[in-house]
Amino acid sequence: MPEGDTVWLTARRLHEALAGKVLVRCDLRVPQLATADLGGRRVEEVVPRGKHLLARFEGGVTLHSHLMMDGSWHLYAPGERWRGGPQHQVRAVLASADRVAVGYRLPVLELLPTAEEEKAVGHLGPDLLGPDWDPEEAVRRLTAEPGRAVGEALLDQRNLAGLGNVYKSELCFLRGVTPWTPAGEVPSPERVVALAKRLLEANKARPGHITTGETRRGRTHWVYGRADRPCLRCGTTIRVADQGPAGQERVTYWCPSCQRGPAAPK
Repeated sequence: MPEGDTVWLTARRLHEALAGKVLVRCDLRVPQLATADLGGRRVEEVVPRGKHLLARFEGGVTLHSHLMMDGSWHLYAPGERWRGGPQHQVRAVLASADRVAVGYRLPVLELLPTAEEEKAVGHLGPDLLGPDWDPEEAVRRLTAEPGRAVGEALLDQRNLAGLGNVYKSELCFLRGVTPWTPAGEVPSPERVVALAKRLLEANKARPGHITTGETRRGRTHWVYGRADRPCLRCGTTIRVADQGPAGQERVTYWCPSCQRGPAAPK
């Protein structure tokens, strides 16, 4: 699932391409929106909210989408060949006179009144890249269930909106705790929250997520995606396991030497 900085960059690119322009074509290819048509409406703005995208149109209408695991938006010039996937995976087409935005494999796509956006995103916690960022509230939510594994708490969008599996693993490494450490036992949780904010801010304007400061292939992450390879800091073999409730497990990486706390349950 894309991280919040990836969604932020997608929103910025869509906004730059479409904001202020009138749609000459709108094709929403999901059953519940089969008769909906935004053609002739001006795009006011496209904004992110955590991992959600909100495209707002004149007349108080919002197109809400979520990329989930493999959704994506692509931009093309009129007449350019679409390369984001086969035609049957296209879920949305928004075209102005000079740009075409195509949404592929969007599991969430709905229209709602702009005044009622909170129905779709009101459950989210403070947005790490949003104008309403509140670090104190984020810390309060992150530690509200002190016995909960910090890795699970970090992924819960009701606590902090925008963190995904990459940053979960990397944050735990950088703060020296395993992802199974109870949230209430993590030293200085405010530093975890502050670091999360810094990492997303540093990466939001570029593709990928660099947490080590290095851009060389294979060295952009401390632990994520490095199972059975040596830790970049101490040389210990990086371990991997699933974490989370049954049916919602997420692959998790950690260094058993650099990180203290409980290991993955057997």
